Amino acid sequence: MDEKRAKEIVNSPVMAHVTYGGAAVYMESVNEAKHTCTIHYLNDESRKIEVPVKALVEH
Repeated sequence: MDEKRAKEIVNSPVMAHVTYGGAAVYMESVNEAKHTCTIHYLNDESRKIEVPVKALVEH
């Protein structure tokens, strides 16, 4: 995914179907300086991690 699309998804009121490593995730924020996105897994909201934006896949 590119950073522009990642920011659109984060700012949208509609949740997009996005995966990281094959698992469904919710995108919380984008760090443009580091080219990363803070996410949490839909099945485990307590597990927040920062991942490369390019590693996210929109379906």
